[in-house]
Amino acid sequence: MPTPETTSPAGDPLSALSYEEARDELIRVVGELEQGTATLEDSISLWERGEALARHCEEWLIGAKARLDAARAGSAAASGAAAPSGASAPSGASAPSGASGAFDGE
Repeated sequence: MPTPETTSPAGDPLSALSYEEARDELIRVVGELEQGTATLEDSISLWERGEALARHCEEWLIGAKARLDAARAGSAAASGAAAPSGASAPSGASAPSGASGAFDGE
């Protein structure tokens, strides 16, 4: 029998889950654990599944950040937008509040 870490309730491998599917299942698992009505064995299985789902979501987010970083680097290189050291943004231009480092909260 497959372990709870490797398959979804529908029997699909964990790697087949999209970020959204894994996140939604993780929310369900946490809700079940918070209710406190599961047996000890079921709670352990739920915990293991939650840990696996959290790792899966984190891998998706790390991959998404890498893709964004690569796209930004490629865009800057293609447009020659790399400003010389010490250059400033054009007058009146500024980044939206909270925009810098949006994925750097790790």
